[in-house]
Order: sequence, then C-alpha cells, then structure tokens
Amino acid sequence: MKIILGSQSKNRRKVLSKMGYEFTTLSSDIDEKAIRDADPKKLVLLLANAKTDALLVRIIKPTLLITSDQVVIWNGQVREKPESPEQAKEYLKSISQYPSQTVTSVVVTNTKTGKRLEGVDAAKIYFRPIPDEVIDKLVRNGTIFDYAGGFSTNDPLLFPYVDRIEGEVESVLGLPKTLTQNLLEEAQ
Repeated sequence: MKIILGSQSKNRRKVLSKMGYEFTTLSSDIDEKAIRDADPKKLVLLLANAKTDALLVRIIKPTLLITSDQVVIWNGQVREKPESPEQAKEYLKSISQYPSQTVTSVVVTNTKTGKRLEGVDAAKIYFRPIPDEVIDKLVRNGTIFDYAGGFSTNDPLLFPYVDRIEGEVESVLGLPKTLTQNLLEEAQ
C-alpha cells in the first residue's frame, strides 16, 4: 500500500527512509497557531489530527497516511518554533539549565479502511552550556527557526553540546521510530 508522509520535515523524511519505507510527502499547510491546548500531549494530537483531516480530502488512492507534530517542554513551559532572533537566543542560552522534553504525536490513517490510530512519545535532551558565539552562529544560520524548542540535536554546531538523550533519538527528530512502526503495522 502507498505511504504518504504528511510533512515536509527533513528529519521526519530521514527517519522514515532509514526505517526502509518508500513514500511520498504532502504538506497540510494548516494554521497550527489556531489550534491550542494547555496539555502538550493533547496539543500535538490535535495538531497531527488536523493535518490528517486537511490531507485526507486530497488523497484518492488507498494509502497509509502518516502525520506528526511536536512541541518541546522546558521547565514546564511549551516551546514551539522560535518567532524571533531574540527568542531563539533566549531558548539556546537557557536549554542547559533544565532538560528539554520533546512530546511527539504520530497519527497513521488507512484511507481504504478508514482506520485511524494515534500515539504520543516523549524523550528528554540534556544540553551542556552553549557558548555565545555558537548561539550567534546558530541564529544567523537560521535553521533553528524550523524546530520546536529552537534546536536540532543533529545540527553540527549544536551536536557537541548535547550531553545525553533519554528515549529514542528518532523521537527527538520528530518521528518516533517504534511508535510509527507499531502504528503502521496495526493500520494495515
């Protein structure tokens, strides 16, 4: 059965490719800021399901559709993608003070049967202090604005400051491998 990843995320594409799947991608283009919930697990599920709903109307052939969303929790606060260079710097300067927890949802829908399955996975990332010159380079580079929490653990500039990860690295990258595999198998 055809697989569509409802995401343009390079990291999610990389994870699904490494899992051995052939797939195409579609972008849902929803207004994520219009969907809110104080509970991070509920929020990421609401967002992933909204992406699913937006994409289902565009899919004609039997397909396994995968959507996902992620937020980062730092010291009890939800941190989504930084909206300004100042906010990005604030995020990067503070991430060594407390671990960052990624909360990632996955929704898999079998368009032939209508079966929709979902789950949430979490992982914790511990960072060492990041020097100001590295923070400045990361902000100038601009790619951190694409990531919840304002960081990507596989960014070559930031990777040396990752102390450890508790949980799946793939979960931190935005598509938990074990959860995704289980949902895909169950959806078929």
